[in-house]
Amino acid sequence: MKTGLLTFYHIHHYGAMLQAYATERAVASLGSECEIIDYYVNQDNALFQRPTGLGSAAHDAHTALHYGPLKARYERFEAFSRENLNISGRRYQSLEELRQAELPYDVLLSGSDQIWNPKIFPDGRFDPVFFGAFSHRRKIAYAPSFGIPRIPDGMEEELRTYLESFSHLSVRERQGQAIVRDITGKDVPVVLDPTLLLERTDWAAAARDGGAGQGYILCYCISRPGALAPYIRRLAEETGLPVVQLCGVRQKVHPKARCILSAGPAEFLGLFRDAAYVCTNSFHGTVFSVQFQKPFFTAAAPAEMAAPESSRTFSLLSRLGLGERIIGKGDTADLTAPIDWAAVEERLGRERKLSLDYLRCALEDRPHTPEEAPAKAEERPLPRLADHTRCTGCTACASGCPKDAITMERDREGFAYPVIDGAACVRCGHCTAVCPVLRERPQSSMPAVFAAWNRNDEIRRDSTSGGVFTLLAEYILESGGVVFGAAFDGSQHLRHTACFRKEELWRLRGAKYVQSDLEGVFREVRRWLDQRPVLFSGTPCQVDGLYRYLGGRPENLTTCDLVCHGVPSPGVWEDMARSLEARRQQPLQAVRFRNKVAGWRDSHFTAVYGDGTVDTAPLFRTEYGRAFGRALFLRPSCYRCPYASMTRVGDLTLGDFWGLRPDELPDQQEKGISLLLVNTPHGSHIFDQLPLAKQPFPPERAIAGNPRLASPIPLPPERTAFFAAYALEPFDQVRREFCRLPPLPVRAAGRLLSPEVKAAIRKKLK
Repeated sequence: MKTGLLTFYHIHHYGAMLQAYATERAVASLGSECEIIDYYVNQDNALFQRPTGLGSAAHDAHTALHYGPLKARYERFEAFSRENLNISGRRYQSLEELRQAELPYDVLLSGSDQIWNPKIFPDGRFDPVFFGAFSHRRKIAYAPSFGIPRIPDGMEEELRTYLESFSHLSVRERQGQAIVRDITGKDVPVVLDPTLLLERTDWAAAARDGGAGQGYILCYCISRPGALAPYIRRLAEETGLPVVQLCGVRQKVHPKARCILSAGPAEFLGLFRDAAYVCTNSFHGTVFSVQFQKPFFTAAAPAEMAAPESSRTFSLLSRLGLGERIIGKGDTADLTAPIDWAAVEERLGRERKLSLDYLRCALEDRPHTPEEAPAKAEERPLPRLADHTRCTGCTACASGCPKDAITMERDREGFAYPVIDGAACVRCGHCTAVCPVLRERPQSSMPAVFAAWNRNDEIRRDSTSGGVFTLLAEYILESGGVVFGAAFDGSQHLRHTACFRKEELWRLRGAKYVQSDLEGVFREVRRWLDQRPVLFSGTPCQVDGLYRYLGGRPENLTTCDLVCHGVPSPGVWEDMARSLEARRQQPLQAVRFRNKVAGWRDSHFTAVYGDGTVDTAPLFRTEYGRAFGRALFLRPSCYRCPYASMTRVGDLTLGDFWGLRPDELPDQQEKGISLLLVNTPHGSHIFDQLPLAKQPFPPERAIAGNPRLASPIPLPPERTAFFAAYALEPFDQVRREFCRLPPLPVRAAGRLLSPEVKAAIRKKLK
């Protein structure tokens, strides 16, 4: 049997050429002759680029300066292709040429790489050739990638037609699996990248000396090092090893890095084989770190960090038990933490067998039915809680555990997550049953929207916006109830606490841009609910967690959720507080994140110290405020928050009524106006009892001023770099690097330039 392989193979990219090599070898090892169909399209390996502007000019200047080694790299790629790839004798340049050709293949194999990504082709459409549309021969797919989260509108039917012609389909990422399921209704397997089908000995045999000697820190970056920079720097400092940079991005990753620009695919393999450590932001850099069993750290792209379920890097490393080697996460491994390579090899061997079994069945036109792993005679596994990207830290699971087998522990980002004690856990499943994010939340009707404010100017002045929370809290207290809200303790640790007297409400007033500690609070709420009315105020995820813990909505519980822009790390805030104290040489006595000393619209961050001195400045001109405004250190779940909508959890919702025109409530705006949403019949009853000043508005006005009522805040690309540095560097160094205000000329330009000009500048600087 002869197989015709449709893949990217000619472009001078290490991953592309080595995956083609591996696919061909894997097919041959299963008894089928394999030949790469020489379809040459959209692939330009020229050393010098066509002039298109400053970018191409800079590229060509760099090439001219390093012409010798780059020419050697070019020649080595060409030689590797000639010597190691079995390519058809004829080159085809169009679908029509292939249709008219007499092709000698029994089966056509599409894969791997992003051959099904319409965005990479000049016309932005699928290339029919990579679906074998030129032939009626049997077609199979091994690990092709769509490379995009969703298929562009209007192209679904075209893709369905292509996919229906395949006898066997597989994909490389879970996102591709979801796309195929949506288009065809079929569940197809996610298989290994072809470079993992070969074993370490196969790759060692293909490797050549990379020219860097033995034992070094290999850095292979296909984009700016970003979050990798502190890992490269600290590894070099702690190990004393030299830094070797393999040609990828043309920016130096370390001041003393030795740059190797001449490596072809064989030398690429040799450099990984002979390294002591690897730092990379390349998927195939990660793959060959695993293949040659090198301690490594990898940085995922911002899009992958935002949606790890669609990331091939996350998918692979989680399957191999290596998820902690991805940097900029709360569970990233320590700098010199060892890797259990025996366990990794066992998992990789299992995954390799499954993928090869699929490929064998596809080649032989047999149904693929994966073998089930033999049942182990061990106790039931621990309950599976929400993963780090979704867990809100609401504590419902820990509070509800009947055996107290779950504790909330901070990760490397400073956020608390549930940790199960396997010895104490009885596997009852209550923790997963009460988890809000593991259950679909029902939709609710659109709330009634009001601009509202407290008529007491003194209380309103002491509040973040309109002082409505105080009126609500006073109503509950006057009914003999208890109020739960967030307050700082003497160490600037924010936790929810119970308030029984009006005189204590000042501690709960005001915005606090930190995630609050809820340890033990839900159980305390339940105890008080047996005796008196309770008001609980918090973020929507905290309110939902409380309801899930209680198992319903008690009649004497009133809840108020907040229009939340995301919760910052308690660890980062506490480090910032210690930094402020060190700079002032005084303990922090009190902090106001939104002090209206200069009016509601120009809120100040105010710090009061033990000796009575006060620092105050506009919030977004302070280091912490600026970083918060950039969403730099929010909890991972905030960037995909399911509560960022007008479907609210609490009886009432409070926030700032931003977006008012100058002619709307002009006498009230400087004092602060609350946005008040009335969400439930119970909330409506409470609302009617409050002596508020208020004015109704249509729901769209609430969303216009508060975009978090429509969608979550996007994950900023620099978040990973911040937490990578936070894990390794002294906090003051991290603060100066990421939180400082830009120089005065930059700030002036920011005020003068239009958003379009700023976007164009950012694009050029990427």
